[in-house]
Amino acid sequence: MANLKEIRNRISSVSSTMQITSAMKMVSAAKLKKAQDAITAMRPYSNKLTELLQSLSATLDADSGSKYAEQREIKNVLIVAVTSNRGLCGAFNSNIIKQTNILINDVYATKNVSVLAIGKKANDAFAKQNRVIGNKSEIFDNLTFDNVSVIAEMLMDKFVSGEFDKIEVVYNHFKNAATQIIMTEQFLPIVPVESDDNINLDYVFEPSKLEIVEELIPKSLKTQLYKGIRDSFASEHGARMTAMHKATDNATELRDQLKLTYNKARQAAITNEILEIVGGAEALNN
Repeated sequence: MANLKEIRNRISSVSSTMQITSAMKMVSAAKLKKAQDAITAMRPYSNKLTELLQSLSATLDADSGSKYAEQREIKNVLIVAVTSNRGLCGAFNSNIIKQTNILINDVYATKNVSVLAIGKKANDAFAKQNRVIGNKSEIFDNLTFDNVSVIAEMLMDKFVSGEFDKIEVVYNHFKNAATQIIMTEQFLPIVPVESDDNINLDYVFEPSKLEIVEELIPKSLKTQLYKGIRDSFASEHGARMTAMHKATDNATELRDQLKLTYNKARQAAITNEILEIVGGAEALNN
């Protein structure tokens, strides 16, 4: 009967785990809807603003170009790794950490690479390598454009001052609840638009070109970073909902298997008891 007690304890433990994972799945599903609506609504604006910025950059002369488009020899690189503050979301965080390590060890192996962590998991991973220059995990407590703008301004200042020659952002792009795509986007310097003879870049600027550049480029960069973090935020809830859904299914399957094992063991124990009683009765009769 000790074996039956052990199985009952396992059934109880698995059932409790199943209730927790099911609750977490529902919570993530509710948060996902709001996060998905937010990123879906801002993508068209962000993409059009980026397209306009790249087209505008292509019209700038070398001597009138923006300080954010300056191309210089790459010696110091900053990688902005966007993860979550919590786990239990499948490979969501490990994929970002893996991609960042590829950039550090392969792509920029000969450069001085630092990491700005947005998310506790990124900070925990790269703090061991002494590469983290800042931890902005608190941004997810109040994810707004104004709060992200502060981080974007800091990145722009570090680039303009020459502290870093290139800044890249690594994050999860939200495709759907079950699919997240790892993205590596160059934040600074601004990526120039590819030349295309079919695109008319002959603009008439009002007000002056310099005023437009000074106003548009910082706004575009802030929007680009905000979109990336928003994308990652929606992806996190999608990944967690999917992971908890699979965990709940696995717990349900394991519970059913344990119940079947318990019933078989209980039936065997009862059968043995009956056989012992019958055997004892036969012995008394003889």
